[in-house]
Amino acid sequence: MVEFKAVIADVKNGKTYNTLVSGQHANRLMGMKIGDEFDGLFVSLPGYKLKITGGSDKDGFPMRGDLPGQPRKKIVVSGGTGFHPRNKGERRRKFVRGNTISADITQINMKVTSYGPRAISEQLSQEESK
Repeated sequence: MVEFKAVIADVKNGKTYNTLVSGQHANRLMGMKIGDEFDGLFVSLPGYKLKITGGSDKDGFPMRGDLPGQPRKKIVVSGGTGFHPRNKGERRRKFVRGNTISADITQINMKVTSYGPRAISEQLSQEESK
């Protein structure tokens, strides 16, 4: 069974929250891409809308939004996700993961785009106590 660590960024107050997503909710996230918006119900936040901003796989390789598909590929990059050049014009061949969520992904980064009726900290703390 698939299990993801969801890192939810609250853009209003600058805090991030971690939660575990498993079971049928994790299966619903499979196949989504970076930039997709979905209902917060899948990560125990009913009433919220979330947007996928990135993630990483089981070996720590980052997902890259401009690389289509699921597999890990070795591409030449000059900056952005997965590589930060030290010198102007520097390019390097790096391993990165595609922009689609698969079973190999362990962490999904997301941000809140529309807020629900209750605070995020309240809802996630109630979910942990169950």
